[in-house]
Amino acid sequence: MESISAGELVKVSDAGPALDGIVFDTPSRSKVVVAVIDPGRGPGFRTVHPRTLSERDEESPDDRALHLLIRRTPPPARGGTGGATNTGHSSAGHSRAAMHRTTGK
Repeated sequence: MESISAGELVKVSDAGPALDGIVFDTPSRSKVVVAVIDPGRGPGFRTVHPRTLSERDEESPDDRALHLLIRRTPPPARGGTGGATNTGHSSAGHSRAAMHRTTGK
């Protein structure tokens, strides 16, 4: 597959039998997060390499459960900070803390 986008119907053929899935996210060129039905565990997400995916045209009986899983999962967070979080930083308008206030002596 050349370009992979969220919502595409795919067949995952890595270790084990080929599973029907739906693309949830593409975090990088070497990772694709796919919603699949694991025979032992039920619906869930699996991160795979794009080379293990092939297109499929017809809907499978498991697609309804996969769409429900995707719908109740929050969208992936995207940030321009390269993985760093912004916790502990003051707001942009306040570059330093307030000075000590004297008592008026």
